[in-house]
Amino acid sequence: MKPEKVRELSETDLKAKEKELSEQLMKLRFQKAIGQLDSGLKVRETRRDIARVKTILKQRQAAAARS
Repeated sequence: MKPEKVRELSETDLKAKEKELSEQLMKLRFQKAIGQLDSGLKVRETRRDIARVKTILKQRQAAAARS
């Protein structure tokens, strides 16, 4: 997911996206543990997407606190 697309989402959408990505990461880790996951690349991409969402949420909260 591109950072530009993440920035376009509202705060409630970002929180929902974070929850969705966390659940997806759990499923991917489980698949990796039992050997069903072909490539570990999806795990890394999902972790990075979660980090992007959390970063933008934190930036918005910091900006709101300054205002």
